[in-house]
Amino acid sequence: MATGVLQRVRGGFTPAKNSALSAGNLSLWVRGFSASNSRNGEDSWFRSLFVRKVDPRKDAHSTLLTKNEESNLYKIQFHNVKPECLDDYNKLCEDVLPSIHADKYYPCELVGTWNTWYGEQDQAVHLWRYRGGYPALTEVMNKLRQNKEFTAYRKERGKMLLSRRNQLLLEFSFWNEPVPREGPNIYELRSYQLRPGTMIEWGNYWARAIRYRQRNREAVGGFFSQIGDLYLVHHLWAYKDLLSREATRNAVWQQEGWHEVVYYTVPLIQHMDSRIMIPTKASPLQ
Repeated sequence: MATGVLQRVRGGFTPAKNSALSAGNLSLWVRGFSASNSRNGEDSWFRSLFVRKVDPRKDAHSTLLTKNEESNLYKIQFHNVKPECLDDYNKLCEDVLPSIHADKYYPCELVGTWNTWYGEQDQAVHLWRYRGGYPALTEVMNKLRQNKEFTAYRKERGKMLLSRRNQLLLEFSFWNEPVPREGPNIYELRSYQLRPGTMIEWGNYWARAIRYRQRNREAVGGFFSQIGDLYLVHHLWAYKDLLSREATRNAVWQQEGWHEVVYYTVPLIQHMDSRIMIPTKASPLQ
């Protein structure tokens, strides 16, 4: 088994072929290798079996995994709407949210707004971007408190909701920033609850894996939580329809290297779910 592991690493994860070390030779090799490993420290070849591109002990993963030249903060909102109120809720949002998005007085942008099609029913999802990070978020919150139209909107909205929750997110440096796109499209939000302490590994694997998922421009955005449920990752994808989604996801398995990404990232996940979403009329992502 050790030989198979070594050959996979040296040869691009190629299965071992008709080669084996005797138990005695393997024991001697491990003892000798361990001594060498102790001398060479972190530069040893053995550490490359478990190599991380960044050392999580030197800085927070929020710093290591984001774009240093930018300080965008994202807020994602999940609103569970009373079934009989969903149409009125959508109309209310269409009347108010685009005006905030278009007003330069508020340093925020509406990235997208959707209704869940498959997943949690009668649910609205909104994604906002704050250019300037937490100061921009605070500025928007303070200004909206003085906005009578928004205050009335929140009061009316509250009558239509069963529950709501939100999260503050940062974007992975290796994903493109979400930009408006023409439709019609459906969107898939895949959410992964990771084991604590594994965000760096996830980022390192997906920094290489994202190239496999760009051929049909399906990759929209990748985010990880800062406040709310922690060690939570969201990947946002766009497809023409469900059939296109199936074909795109099946095709990626034909690309060499994709199965390795799945093999090594699945153990990092505690829980995952997927929701298929339809953009509303107010959404810049159509």
